[in-house]
Amino acid sequence: MIFTPLPLVGAFRIDLDRREDSRGFFARMVCETEFAAHGLNTRWVQMNTSLTGEAGSVRGLHFQRPPMAEVKLVKCVAGAILDVIVDLRAGSGTFGHWHGVELSAENRTMIYVPEGFAHGFQTLTSDCELIYLHSCAYSASHEGGLRHDDPALAIGWPLPVSGLSPRDAAHPLLTGIEAIQP
Repeated sequence: MIFTPLPLVGAFRIDLDRREDSRGFFARMVCETEFAAHGLNTRWVQMNTSLTGEAGSVRGLHFQRPPMAEVKLVKCVAGAILDVIVDLRAGSGTFGHWHGVELSAENRTMIYVPEGFAHGFQTLTSDCELIYLHSCAYSASHEGGLRHDDPALAIGWPLPVSGLSPRDAAHPLLTGIEAIQP
C-alpha cells in the first residue's frame, strides 16, 4: 500500500501497491503491520456499504462524537465520487478546513479519515457504491452532521448538488458545532 499524507494531519490517501502479471493484479487493501507502521488504526469493528443512484448526490457530512468517535477507511467500488473530509478537532491548526479526494472504481484509491473529522461525498457518476470500514460501531446518540453548503467551508462540489436527504439538509453550520475533543 502507498500511504500519502493529506494536508489535514492524520488523514491519508491510500493507493494500492499492485503486483501485476498477465492475469491482472493482486494488492492488499488493509494490513495491520503497514497501518501500524504509519501510526494508524488497525482494528475495524464494522463494515458498511452504500449505493447512490444519481450523479450529483451528496451524502454527509457525518461524524460521531466521543466516546464513539470513529476512524473510517473509505473505498469506491463502483462509479466515482469526490470524497470530502472536514477537520473538526479542537485545537487543530486546520479546524474547519476541508480536503477532497476523488475515489473511483478505476483508480481504486482509499481515504483514511481520522477521528474528529466530518465525512461526506458527492457522486460524480450514477450508481456509485462505497465500502466503509469503521473503528467503532455506529451510535445514534453520538452522531453529528455538518451542512454541505456551509459558506464558511466553501466546499467546491464539482456538480450541482442533488439527491440530498432531508436529514443532511438540516445539519447545522460549522458555527453551531462544538469542536471534537481528542
